[in-house]
Amino acid sequence: MTGPRLALVPGEPAGVGPELCVRLAQAPRTDCSLVAFADPATLRSAADALGLPLNLLHEDEPARRPGDMPLRMFPNANAVVFGHPDPRNAGAVVGALLDAADACMAGRFDGMVTGPVQKATINEGGIAYTGTTELLAGHAGSDVVMMLANDVVRVALATTHLPLRNVADAIDVELLVRVLRVTHEALRTGFGIPEPVIAVLGLNPHAGEAGHLGSEEIETIIPVLDRLRAQGMHLVGPLPADTAFLPRKLAGFDAVLAMYHDQGLPVLKYSGFERAVNVTLGLPYPRVAVDHGTALDLAGQGLADPSSLEAAVATCARMAAQRQAR
Repeated sequence: MTGPRLALVPGEPAGVGPELCVRLAQAPRTDCSLVAFADPATLRSAADALGLPLNLLHEDEPARRPGDMPLRMFPNANAVVFGHPDPRNAGAVVGALLDAADACMAGRFDGMVTGPVQKATINEGGIAYTGTTELLAGHAGSDVVMMLANDVVRVALATTHLPLRNVADAIDVELLVRVLRVTHEALRTGFGIPEPVIAVLGLNPHAGEAGHLGSEEIETIIPVLDRLRAQGMHLVGPLPADTAFLPRKLAGFDAVLAMYHDQGLPVLKYSGFERAVNVTLGLPYPRVAVDHGTALDLAGQGLADPSSLEAAVATCARMAAQRQAR
């Protein structure tokens, strides 16, 4: 295998991440090679629960047969019971993420794919944790943007997990300039789009309707778009969010910038939740995550859909190959 080498971090060991990784090991890949950063006992338990073969290899050995999985070991502090997160294992979860990030930044790996984590359990384990995106951004010292993507649309977010009443105050010139620059550069370098077209949604209904439904478009969003257009970016908007996602309009956009979480993501998830992935733009390496949670109620039962993890690996492999080709 001569393609990109990707670190695969299952996430919360009591969730569905380990069994999804076991499913990935059942078919050889031609687009990349994978190394799991994980606890071997948990992966074996997941394989047993699924009734699937699993052959754990040294991280430098290539996978050749169904069930082969090269591994860098991160033993959990306590034995895992699927469906029941244990705060004592928080250190292994975060340690695997940070070690994978170090390996990517050192050039030993070309990208990282991550499974879902249980934020509350990590905090209960004594580690202050707001999310994997924030963890990796702080570790790399990077300005990052969250983008969700599937086969239909890519949606970047100006703000992420904010109460709705705080969103308008957060949308300022500095934020929008930073987010649009990071998104534009990532579309060029990670997705191979030389001159990306980005649709920018308005904050208010009807994109403010010339100031009658809010002034943020006139006072903030339009001046930013004009400024960045003068620097060569191809930006469309601000557009009313209720019509921007019509198929005939989406056909002309490479990405859509939504002002807040629930402005853009319901459309994306409706159009293809199973194949949706979460991409962290702005890191010095590609990082792609599944777009679902730990699904503790399904863990260990063989019921979890691997489609999002499969899409995350494929997306990360393409982005890593694109960077290698530059």
